[in-house]
Amino acid sequence: MSTYTEDSRKVTTHRLKEMKQRGEKISMLTAYDYSMASLIDQAGMDVILVGDSASNVMAGNVTTLPMTLDQMIYHGSSVVKAVKRALVVVDMPFGSYQGNSKEAVASAIRIMKETGADCVKIEGGEEIRESIERILSAGIPVMGHLGLTPQSINKFGTYTVRAKEEAEAQKLIKDAHLLEEIGCFSIVLEKIPAKLAERVSNELSIPIIGIGAGNGTDGQVLVMHDMLGINKGFSPRFLRRYADLHTIITEAVQAYIKDVKTRDFPNEKEQY
Repeated sequence: MSTYTEDSRKVTTHRLKEMKQRGEKISMLTAYDYSMASLIDQAGMDVILVGDSASNVMAGNVTTLPMTLDQMIYHGSSVVKAVKRALVVVDMPFGSYQGNSKEAVASAIRIMKETGADCVKIEGGEEIRESIERILSAGIPVMGHLGLTPQSINKFGTYTVRAKEEAEAQKLIKDAHLLEEIGCFSIVLEKIPAKLAERVSNELSIPIIGIGAGNGTDGQVLVMHDMLGINKGFSPRFLRRYADLHTIITEAVQAYIKDVKTRDFPNEKEQY
């Protein structure tokens, strides 16, 4: 199978930094199961995120908050079994690291041991510094996440663009520098002004991955179900749909139903 890149070497945190240094954009997409992860990896994806967005697209929850550590480990281990090249990042779910750094490192260790993933991702800045430092001290790579942090949706009260006001923008810049200084290998910036995201990308030496953060970042990430058009009800400005699987799957299922009802399936060639 052909891929976008001819480089079939395993993607590592170090290689992501090399990509930034030479100006090569980083592609990142979510996956939650073996079959889709296999397809995405073979297509040449650089980074696969086992996101807590599984709470929404896989479990049907309104927010990411209900996702448990056990559920993230289940999805993470399923994805890792399929992936040969991409860097696999697993989200640490809500409640697994906030306010208790000992619990944070224990949660991260479980994810790494039980999934075989390459690293974890955590939402927040200064307020979770101790948790990040403990996880890093255990030798576990950490990807940060700033801007719109969905696990804090009840605090924000809205999914609107973050850091539009000067005070919040300055805090984000400060937090981004902090995350780099304490050892995070990369940061996701979600739903913030493009100029702010570009500034952070230029000021930091670690790769900055954007979602709804413009094209000035070092890479992009989207939720697989959104970009493939499986979801019809989610249409933010930053989303580009690369397929309409909602229609394709619906029509295929309807055709199957029709063929079963009319006794066209199975035909003589499709039976023993």
